[in-house]
Amino acid sequence: MKTLKNFHHFKGDNLNRSEKIQRLVTQIILDSKLPDEKRENSIVWELKHHAGCAQIGRILAQKRSLDIELAEIICVLHDIYAILYGIYKDHAKLGAPIAKDILGKSGEFTSDEIDIVTEAIAYHSDKHVYTNKPYVELAKDADVFECSLYQGAEGFYKLHKSEEIFSEYVKRIKNVRRELGLPQEDIFRH
Repeated sequence: MKTLKNFHHFKGDNLNRSEKIQRLVTQIILDSKLPDEKRENSIVWELKHHAGCAQIGRILAQKRSLDIELAEIICVLHDIYAILYGIYKDHAKLGAPIAKDILGKSGEFTSDEIDIVTEAIAYHSDKHVYTNKPYVELAKDADVFECSLYQGAEGFYKLHKSEEIFSEYVKRIKNVRRELGLPQEDIFRH
């Protein structure tokens, strides 16, 4: 008789390697000594966004026939620099070596897997650049789509992104919405 793994709520010693990374990043956020006043986004935002991106990443990975575990890890680690330092300037490029270190120290990932994850993290901010790299594109799409689900995202993007870059964000959001069978109108939550 096959025994099923008990649902663990991220407790105990039976976590798989992705769950260990998810727990680690969540714990880093919860243990942060960097207060909201010194962060560009709040600690609550970091908690919600990394978890929300992981969920979106899981769904997109299934739709795109990609490895769900790698998608989870990419999405959970994509903002690791901002999580640690509270700063988003160049956070994608600066976060990739941090993610590489985390994954390497875990001893549970191959060098090819680490390369896939860190490449996706390093380039996830380049929403205006389209590649033939499925995990890079998944990171970009999960990030921008997840953000579009919050009230005020459209205004934030219009304020902080050039018109050209904003139009690429809109294009990505529409593409993900189409892929998921969601309406194309009112792509930002109001």
